Amino acid sequence: MTAIYVHIPYCIKKCRYCDFCSVPKDESADRYCDALIREIELRRASLADNESVETVFFGGGTPTVLNAEDIRRVLEHIKNRYPVSKDAEISIECNPKTADYAGLATLRAAGFNRLSVGLQSADDRLLSVIGRAHSFSDFEETMRLARAAGFENINVDVMHGLPMQTQQSYLDTLKIVCDFEPQHVSAYSLILEEGTELKRLVKAKELMLPFEDEVADMQDAGMDYLESRGYRRYEISNFAKEGFECRHNLTYWNNKPYLGFGVAAHSSVPDRHMWLRFSNTESIKSYLKKTAANKLPTAETIKLNKSEQMFETVMLGLRKTEGIDRAEFFERFEVDIDEYFREAIAAIGVNGWWEDDEKRLRLNRRGMDLQNSALLYFR
Repeated sequence: MTAIYVHIPYCIKKCRYCDFCSVPKDESADRYCDALIREIELRRASLADNESVETVFFGGGTPTVLNAEDIRRVLEHIKNRYPVSKDAEISIECNPKTADYAGLATLRAAGFNRLSVGLQSADDRLLSVIGRAHSFSDFEETMRLARAAGFENINVDVMHGLPMQTQQSYLDTLKIVCDFEPQHVSAYSLILEEGTELKRLVKAKELMLPFEDEVADMQDAGMDYLESRGYRRYEISNFAKEGFECRHNLTYWNNKPYLGFGVAAHSSVPDRHMWLRFSNTESIKSYLKKTAANKLPTAETIKLNKSEQMFETVMLGLRKTEGIDRAEFFERFEVDIDEYFREAIAAIGVNGWWEDDEKRLRLNRRGMDLQNSALLYFR
C-alpha cells in the first residue's frame, strides 16, 4: 500500500495550541496549488511502477480555506500522474468556519470520500480559550452540509485536557458528537508544545490546565463512552465504527511507504536495502521559488538502516490496539521480533503491560496509556 499526503499550510488563524506548519492565509495561497502540481510532476519517479495509491489525504492547516476548485485541480493531477486505486480512501480536513455546500459538493464530486471535521469541543467558551475560529453552531451546519453533499464517511476531532475543561463537559461533547453519527472519532489529549500561545499563557498562569489525574480520568471515561456508542478503539487516540478505520493513518502506523507533497511534507519510501526519509522545506517562500524553478523542495534526507527500521516499526505498531503481527515482522526483516527485542519484551511483561496474544505483540489498555514508557525499553 502506498499513501499520498498533501499539506496545505493555510488557515483562518493560528490556534493557540498549534505547532504545525500553518499560517493565516495570505497572497501566497494564490500560487500554492500550482506549486503543488509542479512538485507532483517532479516526484513521479519516487513511486515504483507496480505500486498503487490506496489513500490520499489533504491536511494542514485547513485545506478547505482554499478554493474548492483549486483543491480539485490538485487531486485531479494526482490521479492523472499516479495509479490511484478506484476504491482509494481520499480524505480532506475541514474547519467548520470554512465549509459551504458548494465547496463540499465540488470536493465530493472530485472524488473526496472522507471528511475530517475539526470540532475539538462543543463548548463555545472552550473553543474561544484555545483560539478556534469557529463556533459549535458552525460545526452543526458543517455536518448537515457534508451529509447533504454526499459524504458518508466523516471523522470528528475532539480534545480533552483543555483549560477549564471538566470530565462532564468532555463527555457532553462526546455525546453531542456521537448523536451526529460520524463514522470515526479522533479523541486527542492536549499537548502543550513549545512556542505556542497556549504554552505561554499556561506558563504565565493566565490559564490553568486540569490536573494530570483529571486528564487521565477524562480519557478513560471518554474511551468507555465511545465504546458504549459503538466506536472501537483501534489506535491510541482513534475510534471507529466497524470498517471505517482511517486507512491513511494505518499506513503510517504500519510503517508502510508514503509520499508527501507541499510545504513541510514528509515522505518515507524503500530504497534498496535501506529506507529513505525526506522532508520538504518549511518555508512557503522557498517552496514556491524552488518549484517555480522546477527544483524539488527537499530540505532533508535521512537513510534508515535495518535496526532503525525495526525500532520504528515497533514504535508505530504499538500505537495500535492490535499491535504488531509477529509473522509480518519476520517476513519484512527476517528477524524474530521476540528474539531481537527479548529484554524489552520481558521487561514490559514484568510490568504487566502486554495483552495475551500468540500471533501479535500488543499492549493492553494500561500499556497503551504508558506507551512512551514502554518504548524506552526498546531503545
